[in-house]
Formats: sequence, C-alpha cells, structure tokens
Amino acid sequence: MITVFTSAIMKGARGPWMAINSDFPDPSFVRSTDGTWYAFGSNGNGKRVQVARSTDFNTWTLLNKEALPTLAGWETEIDHWAPDVIRRSDGRYIMYYSGEAKEMVRHHCVGVAVSQSTDPTGPYVPNETPLSCRLGQGGSIDPAGFVDKDGSRYVTFKVDGNSIGHGGDCNNGITPLVPTPILLQKVEDDGFTLIGDAIPILDRGDSDGPLVEAPNLILHGDTYFLFYSTHCFTDTKYDVRWATSKSITGPYIKSGRKLFGTGDYALTSPGGGTVYGCGDKILFHGFCEPNKRCTYAADIAIDGDEVTVL
Repeated sequence: MITVFTSAIMKGARGPWMAINSDFPDPSFVRSTDGTWYAFGSNGNGKRVQVARSTDFNTWTLLNKEALPTLAGWETEIDHWAPDVIRRSDGRYIMYYSGEAKEMVRHHCVGVAVSQSTDPTGPYVPNETPLSCRLGQGGSIDPAGFVDKDGSRYVTFKVDGNSIGHGGDCNNGITPLVPTPILLQKVEDDGFTLIGDAIPILDRGDSDGPLVEAPNLILHGDTYFLFYSTHCFTDTKYDVRWATSKSITGPYIKSGRKLFGTGDYALTSPGGGTVYGCGDKILFHGFCEPNKRCTYAADIAIDGDEVTVL
C-alpha cells in the first residue's frame, strides 16, 4: 500500500510548503542517479526508518517500506532517529542513524547501515560496530554524511550531552550546563572506517538555549555552511540556523540569524533541516498537530554568507 500526500501550500506561494502530511520528523534526502528524490525520517508510522519519494521535490509519496528491517547487536528496538543517506562511489548507499544503546538505554549511538543494492530505499544492513557512541558524554545522535570537493568523506553528529544534564529545559537548563558539541569525523571511502579522531566544530552558546543539534554540512563556492537547530525540539524556540567557515575543520562562525523559526510562514518549532548540496533546497520538520511533526520543503538561495528563503 502506498499513501500519497500533496502539498497543502502550493509551491508557487512564497516560502515553504508541506511536503509530507504525516509524522515524518528529522527528514534527510538524497537524489538517485535517475533524478528521483528520496527522503528518510525518524521512526513513525510503524517503521524504524521511514522512506518517501518524489519526482519533482514538490509532491511526495510515503512508501510502505521498512528501510532498516534488521538491527545490529548493540541497539534496542526503539528510538531510531534522524537517518541520513548518502551515495557511495560504488553506487550503493550508506545510512547513518541514531539508535538506542543496549549498554545504556535512553542514550544513543550513531549506527551505520549499507544498502544491499543500488536501490536507495534499501533494505539497509547495519554494521555490527557503531560509528560513534560516547556514552560517557551522553551518547551520539543526529549524523549526516558529507563529501568534500576533493572526494574526502565526513560525518557530522551531535554529542548528546543534554541527555546527562541536570534537568530543566531539554534536561540541560540547570547549571552547570553540559556541552552538546557538534563533531566532524573523517571516514574512508566506505563511509564508516574512521580516519583519525572526531573534532568539535560547533557548540551551544547563550543564544542557543540548552543545545545545538541536527547538523547538516554543505559546501557552496568556497564556503562551508553548517546548518543546525537550537533549543529543545518541543519548544517554540526551536529553529534552523547556520554557521560558516572557509575551512571544513573550522572555525565556524554563527550567523546569529534564523532561517526558520516559530511564526515564520505559520510554522511551529521548525527544525531538523537538511539542505541539498547545491544549496537550493531544504527539507525540515515542524509541528503540524500536537505530537505530530510533518515534513516541509522550501527553495532557498545562498549569496556569499547569506541564506534566504525563496
């Protein structure tokens, strides 16, 4: 069975439109070699990893397919969050995702799974070894793959420090606040063999509330753009921001501006954004109903260090 969702806001209107009118949080997307778009979302609708498809980036179809039918030995059955898919040079696809660690439940590791074929919808087979755990620092979540102009591969992810915070806003609103750094890990061409140690490239500041999360890295011209979200995903202060750098390893300078925030275009708690490598398209989620995060799409433009919504 396939369910089709159409945009509630026409693409011709300024700003974002609803792409998937279903609970489809933390969307990422990839374009296949035939030009078809595939989006991936956190667990929901009876799936660990959800998949949607579009031929035009406007109207999306939610597929009745489980992208991650089997699990690795380190993870539990619940909480598969923020999957991100990127194509490898051998034509197969690699999925990064957050899974709950059996070793420390309610805390997460970044898992890696590889498609059995060149079909981006999977099925994906998980590696038995996670890419990152860092459970002593709260765990690792929100991974995203990136290929640099020289072909080098990286994965960005968040150290989930607020999961071991001292309470309050997103469990990290009471001092001393715990760091929630975004790390950059270089990997081999297989997408998961580590090269060196991960390095921090961004962390929360006073304007970010309890955390920064949901990193997504692109290169536009000679500038690296790191998109990310701040505050708690349940808070109306949740948003999409960006920082820039001339070097992939940083330093990244926060723009201090929001690409999307609550009230913009009638959105509520927009976040978890993924930007296409060309810097012209974005998917992100927002609350469309209580306890339901729909996926929205938008066209964007980058000029110098500035990002605008079209």
